[in-house]
Amino acid sequence: MEFTFFRKLTHLSILDLSNNDLVVVDGANDNPLASSPKLNFLRLSHCNISTYPNFLRNQDQITWLDLSYNQIHGAIPKWAWDNFPNFPSVINLTNNKLTSVGYAPFLPVHSWKLDLSYNMLEGFIPIPLGPALLLDYSNNKFSSLPSNFSTHLHEVGVFKASSNKLSGKIPLSFCDVINIQMLDLSYNNFSGSIPSCLMENVNGIESLKLKENKLTGQFPDNIKERCSFEALDFSGNWIGGQLPRSLVNCKNLEVLDIGNNQISDYFPCWMNTLVRLQVLILKSNKFFGQVVPSTSDEKDHCKFPTLRVLDLASNNFSGTLTKAWFTKLKSMIVKSENVPPVTEYLGIYKITTLITYKGFDVTISNTLWSLVYIDISSNAFCGSIPESIGVLAMLNMVNMSRNSLTGPIPSQLGRLSQIEALDLSFNELSGTIPQELASLDFLSTLNLSYNKLEGRIPESPHFMTFSHRSFLGNNGLCGPPLSKECIDTASPTVVSHHSVKKSVDIMSFLFTGSGFGAGFAIAVVMSWRMPTRK
Repeated sequence: MEFTFFRKLTHLSILDLSNNDLVVVDGANDNPLASSPKLNFLRLSHCNISTYPNFLRNQDQITWLDLSYNQIHGAIPKWAWDNFPNFPSVINLTNNKLTSVGYAPFLPVHSWKLDLSYNMLEGFIPIPLGPALLLDYSNNKFSSLPSNFSTHLHEVGVFKASSNKLSGKIPLSFCDVINIQMLDLSYNNFSGSIPSCLMENVNGIESLKLKENKLTGQFPDNIKERCSFEALDFSGNWIGGQLPRSLVNCKNLEVLDIGNNQISDYFPCWMNTLVRLQVLILKSNKFFGQVVPSTSDEKDHCKFPTLRVLDLASNNFSGTLTKAWFTKLKSMIVKSENVPPVTEYLGIYKITTLITYKGFDVTISNTLWSLVYIDISSNAFCGSIPESIGVLAMLNMVNMSRNSLTGPIPSQLGRLSQIEALDLSFNELSGTIPQELASLDFLSTLNLSYNKLEGRIPESPHFMTFSHRSFLGNNGLCGPPLSKECIDTASPTVVSHHSVKKSVDIMSFLFTGSGFGAGFAIAVVMSWRMPTRK
């Protein structure tokens, strides 16, 4: 298609040809003196374009340009930046094969939104000289930031540079960006400690994401009372010490992920004052002691009524699980109408679930608001599973594997009508498998292996679809899908299903109807859209 087709449409200002296979778009031999429409809005997304359109040389009034999801390769022409007008523009070049920006280190544009993510760009991260609100440089090969870059970021609300090759210490200049609300520097090679000014100064940051770097040291612990944090993700680093007690000043905190670090501390019952906290990820650290305090006064204060995601896996927690503690997880009992979902202010959160199935890691993801789970696997919890777990009707996933839990599997688990994954493997559970589990319509992933269970495996059209791997290591179990036959003469009870599915089936596409042989680990992944101030 040649752009000359539109020459006679002199009043054309908006052109959207997205989702077409446009082999030729630009008309490389365009006569610059010939009349042509002056576009304000041009969208050519998903068009299989391989080169930067040459006809844009004559377009100097475009304020919205979208060339995303194409095959554009090589360098962005220098004239492309010079052509943009001196008022806010949207420039979207994400998901191409660009290797060079063409300008370094500053771009002569005023861009409301500049999206260069998912390309192969290298060198300095290019900073617009004019005001910008949203800058996305993620998933490239950028290796450095220009000096004094903060002087050009006064209006920036979102700065994303995840999954690049940035290294060294996190620049203190980020502390000078007074209007920034979201800062994402995850999946880089930053080292050293977290700059204290990023957490201790009142600079308006709502979301700080530094996951999967090489950060060391301890958390800054002088967070001010007017803390504006709503989401903090420091997972996948080498941060040690204790959790900063001054986090209690962050009254709007909804997500805290410090998984895969070296934190050595007690379970943070003191966070009960954070009345909006919905996601607490402490997995793969060095936490120790009881989750439930021993004294009655402390028990009364260890409440998390808004918590929807609790991941304590792979720590050194010990002690018993108490009836009262489960009943205090109010948002897992009924859907909370008083606490807004985390998506309201921070954009779209996604939970990524990593399941090891037959030796392969399989990843699924879903939005936070459709997922409620508890993971206490790989600790030293002992005693029985409290029957009160049956009141947590909103649960989608439960992982209690690799502990020292004893006693029977509570039949009250059959009340968890929304549960889709249940892992109780590698414990010392005894008795029979409750018949009530066979009535769980959504249960698509089950692991009861390596316990001391006995008796006949319940039979139902749904339950019988699980693999024998779900029941291995229980010498007393018999019946399908195991090869061991039951010697009793009583006929098995077959459970029928009459319920109607009403919830969001988050695992319907993952080995539906199959058991699995190893446990699952869960991590939080956040992705952002442009925020709005409250």
